[in-house]
Amino acid sequence: MGAVRAEFLKVKRSLSWAVVVLLPVAMVLSGAAGTLASGERPEDGWHTMWLRSVVFHGLFPLAIGIGILASLVWRAEHRGGNWNALMSGPTPSWRIVTAKAVVVAVLAAATQVVLLVAVIVIGSLVFGLPGMPPGEYFLISILIVLACVPVAVLQSGLSMIMRSFAAPIAVAFAGAGVSVVLLLAELDAAVFVLPYALIGRATQLGTGTFADTGPVTAGDVASIVIAAVTLAVLLTTATVSILDRRDTRT
Repeated sequence: MGAVRAEFLKVKRSLSWAVVVLLPVAMVLSGAAGTLASGERPEDGWHTMWLRSVVFHGLFPLAIGIGILASLVWRAEHRGGNWNALMSGPTPSWRIVTAKAVVVAVLAAATQVVLLVAVIVIGSLVFGLPGMPPGEYFLISILIVLACVPVAVLQSGLSMIMRSFAAPIAVAFAGAGVSVVLLLAELDAAVFVLPYALIGRATQLGTGTFADTGPVTAGDVASIVIAAVTLAVLLTTATVSILDRRDTRT
């Protein structure tokens, strides 16, 4: 817990929180703007709001946002002699990797919370939608948070390996693009191989878009949970192994 606490202190005053707030709010506002520009109310109420904000967010912006967060979390370690201090310190590799990934995953979870709140606020105030979104959307939000974990681990690992701030983000963009193609081709097995496909699939649950059939089934939930846990464990193990083989820089 000490390593995790130390990492949260590092990002306390960083740009990470701006990403957490501004990116999801921008997605909801852009979806609302498109609806307003058409001169119509959301045809299917909360479902339309969800499609135009959350589903779109899961195609590219969410993966890119996690990539930015991971680059911000690792940025300090790639400056000056900080990397050498990290590698020569007493903290074992698994704690470093886990702490960094936990911070990125928590920030990604906060992004989803902000997104959900923004959907509710904009839907209620701008479009006058009654009540709250259907309960299944809250369950889906939890699954999206879980699906973000392996992406957080992957992006954290890439940001550890690459000194460039932008390179891991470019990988996230490319990975999200490949995932969109795979999901359009209805290749559901991609969620067990490509973490970016997992978050795309999670955001599409219950919408009937891409490979989704509409109703949220126990099989859908189980596949996302199993894929998220499996990928997170495998990627964490691989990242720890890579860091164990790293040395100080001269």
